[in-house]
Amino acid sequence: VQLQASGGGLVQVGGSLRLSCAASGSIFSINVMGWYRQAPGKQRELVADIISGSTNYVDSVKGRFTISKDSAENTVYLQMNSLKPEDTAVYYCYVDAVSSAGYYSSRYWGQGTQVTVSS
Repeated sequence: VQLQASGGGLVQVGGSLRLSCAASGSIFSINVMGWYRQAPGKQRELVADIISGSTNYVDSVKGRFTISKDSAENTVYLQMNSLKPEDTAVYYCYVDAVSSAGYYSSRYWGQGTQVTVSS
């Protein structure tokens, strides 16, 4: 299972970005899709995830970020609005999936995409 993330970049305070992450390979099922982020000098934190259609967000992004997915395309999105300097980080997508060759769910990671919010 491979994940390809895209959509990061440089944006001014108050701006918007949309991240995408497409999963490919021998996928039997996907149980969870989500996004983490890691800012310089900080631990990686869960930003949002989507589990069977139910979404969860870290408090700091509630009302500003929206996670969604296209199950047919095995793609997860993160729409980020009203961006703040503290949103600056490398964003990593992940899926908890069962591969066609496996029996158990494993976590797979994307390569990370940089989001920089300038003030």
